[in-house]
Amino acid sequence: MSDTGLAVGVDVGGSKTAALRIDATGTVLARHVLPTPADDTQGILDTMVAAVREVVTPDVRTVGVGAAGLVEAGVGRLTFAPNLAWRNVPLAEWVWDTLGLPALADNDNNAAAWGEYRLGAGRGSGHMLFVGVGTGIGGGIVADGALLRGAHGFAAEVGHVVVEPDGPLCGCGNRGCWEQVASGHALTRAGREAARQHPRSMISRMSGGDPGAVTGPLVTDAARSGDPVARGILARVGERLGVGLAGLANVLDPDVVVVGGGVSSAGDHVLEPARHAFARALEAPAHRPPVPILQAELGNDAGAIGAALLSMEELTERWMPQR
Repeated sequence: MSDTGLAVGVDVGGSKTAALRIDATGTVLARHVLPTPADDTQGILDTMVAAVREVVTPDVRTVGVGAAGLVEAGVGRLTFAPNLAWRNVPLAEWVWDTLGLPALADNDNNAAAWGEYRLGAGRGSGHMLFVGVGTGIGGGIVADGALLRGAHGFAAEVGHVVVEPDGPLCGCGNRGCWEQVASGHALTRAGREAARQHPRSMISRMSGGDPGAVTGPLVTDAARSGDPVARGILARVGERLGVGLAGLANVLDPDVVVVGGGVSSAGDHVLEPARHAFARALEAPAHRPPVPILQAELGNDAGAIGAALLSMEELTERWMPQR
């Protein structure tokens, strides 16, 4: 990575688009956040560019974009996004043409993984598994110090491994994906059911008696306030998370697992059950080095910081959009 020049990283999510200007050490120098018009393809692109323009300066050399969905490696084209209107959108090329700056686009969890690997909880690792647990579940894999992107750039879509073939319908079109039982989806669904079954519970009171108003963050807040029903929900989600992490560890053999995303903000209410379930489900745990499960350190900035770092480090001819 060059020690001169700045970069802008953009994290495009279903509800907000955040642009950060960073230096080569990852220090955030400026930020701008705009709401994402999730159902308007052109509106999302315009919002992304508008956010960048608010933080860009003459010494910015590259732009990195992290977006939730399948992003084609080498050309920066988002082919499918489960929670946005985008289909086959040349993200990197659009930024390059509109702003006149070399641009890279990648999956948002790949970007977050790289941010945590370089500057966060994964520092010092050589083989890191990152799992972002928010409304859904995404992943990023660092193997031998490099992002594992797969043949097309679509690797690490770990949330869409089917664990319950007849389970809840997922936004990807399948049923019973891991993210449907171990993420914010599961917290919300279980919290609403709890509000219906336990009308005097703290979850019900906090939602004003309306089960439809229950959200994953509300369940987390109730657990922090000591509600046993909410704590039980978080523990069950944590257990499902830990079992899935063990399966991935059996395949990938990481030296550390980093858990980020909004659900990770519940801390040990989720992570301790996950660690116990992980230890039970991991193959021969007594005969391998321990694999710590750590909470991510960069918070909501991980995706934008990682995207900016990737743009600094990888923008060569190999990563330029095909024009």
